Amino acid sequence: MTGFSLEVFQNEYVPAGATTVDAIVTVTAGGWNPGGSGRAAEVLILDTSGSMETPPSRMRAARQAACEAIDSIRDGVLFGVIAGTERAITVFPVWGTGLVVSDAPNRAAARDAVRRLQVGGGTAMSTWLLAARELFKASPADLHHAILLTDGENREDSWRLDEALRYCTGLFQADCRGIGTDWVVKELRSIASALLGTVDIIPEPEQMPAEFRRLMERAMGRTVAGSALRVWCPLDATVNFVRQVSPTVEDLTDRTTQVDQRTRQYPLGAWGAESRDYHVSVTVPPQSVGVEMLASRVSLVTDDEVVGPALVRAVWTEDDAVSTRISPEVAHYTGQAELAEDIQAGLAALQEGDERTATFRLGRATRQAVASGHEGTVQLLRKVVDVEDAREGTVRLRPRVAKADEMALDTRSTRTVRVQKTAAAPRGAAGEADEMVLETRSTRTVRVRPGSPAPPPALPAPPPPSVPPEPPAPPASVRGLAAMAGPDFDPASGPEPEREGEAAAMWPSSQPPEGAAGPVRWPSSLARPGDQSETEAEAEAESMPDAAVGES
Repeated sequence: MTGFSLEVFQNEYVPAGATTVDAIVTVTAGGWNPGGSGRAAEVLILDTSGSMETPPSRMRAARQAACEAIDSIRDGVLFGVIAGTERAITVFPVWGTGLVVSDAPNRAAARDAVRRLQVGGGTAMSTWLLAARELFKASPADLHHAILLTDGENREDSWRLDEALRYCTGLFQADCRGIGTDWVVKELRSIASALLGTVDIIPEPEQMPAEFRRLMERAMGRTVAGSALRVWCPLDATVNFVRQVSPTVEDLTDRTTQVDQRTRQYPLGAWGAESRDYHVSVTVPPQSVGVEMLASRVSLVTDDEVVGPALVRAVWTEDDAVSTRISPEVAHYTGQAELAEDIQAGLAALQEGDERTATFRLGRATRQAVASGHEGTVQLLRKVVDVEDAREGTVRLRPRVAKADEMALDTRSTRTVRVQKTAAAPRGAAGEADEMVLETRSTRTVRVRPGSPAPPPALPAPPPPSVPPEPPAPPASVRGLAAMAGPDFDPASGPEPEREGEAAAMWPSSQPPEGAAGPVRWPSSLARPGDQSETEAEAEAESMPDAAVGES
């Protein structure tokens, strides 16, 4: 049996009045036992329409790829082969006999059937999927998986494909591959997304056998069939979204089923020995400062066990230094989701002739890909745009782009790079900077037990020495602002109230101006308005009553 574990990564501290709590939940499956969760079933769905004959090498490669996949099916797995045109034909085994058990004689018979495949006719993918559904329904297997190959556009009313997907969702998973450049990414993505699979392009026929072998070997490594992420929320709390963010971006929010008034489940599909990350976002009622509450409880549900729960908590605080620190895991995967959205929107704008929007969205995608270390996506982007400044996202659309490169960028836009999980660091010793302690608290994995006490109050600042030291000279940038602001400007206390509007105009905004390629980076030598220096903090602490200090 495969063993599961769950971890939560978040910054549990939220500012006063905030209601949104975000966390990354990592689900890891370990162990490998092919026979531990019932039998598996595999179906190959091969497009044999007339277009597969152009060029002739395409169908030859498809036959070879199917034979490679058949040879990768382990003994004992049920399998079959469907040939698809405007209708679906089960070419192996004979129609009406259902799936057969994989062994050496049956695999040889299946290879012979595949080698005899002929091409001709149109393309109606709904019939292919419904035929696979009937084969899976009649099998006793727990794990149902299909590989679908096509080279063209679906030639039927879109509602027929939508209806077929509605019937097939939840019964089997499907990995979809398009050969060449005459198929439609949006169509195959809709199939793969509904059936919890993947979509990709195979640019050249000779690449098909290796890709089919890889897909089948990965399918053979799956050991657990149906699984779901179960999310519980307290009274008056709601789930904003649940999104898979690694290894690919896939929104699961609309696929929810309700367990009870406070609990929902989201399908995850089959598992092998692997790890996936999920972004869970919930809205909770606002609480008073100092209150700690359980914002969500996340569990993994399989046919025979419930793993977890992993706990997501919220602690309300007035300490901006704590509450404004974004969890690096949440920040990374939020950026990865935005990266995928920018790529798809940019390519759509390019196809519509909107070069301005395409340049902006693909430039922003380039900047995000570089910042997150997504080198694979950077290389794909460079085939579509000329990158002048990757870090700033300055790009120019290339005058000529190979369609295969554009489709590869589109199909692989949802792939993400794994964030380096933040380990809990030891607490700082007395005298270390508070910032280091806060950094440790905000990024470590949090385990909450019911009835846990609230975080301890902050310690009061030590009293100042009897003779205050000479304050250090302000940085040159602040002295320059003082000269601009006039003789009443005090670098230690900021602009006077009556000059606040004037001073605010001098400080650069933290938000990018409209149309800018990226956020304005704050110079390290320049303190932001409202930032509190160490001297100010000590003075403020000294002036506060003891009770107030203890409650802060």
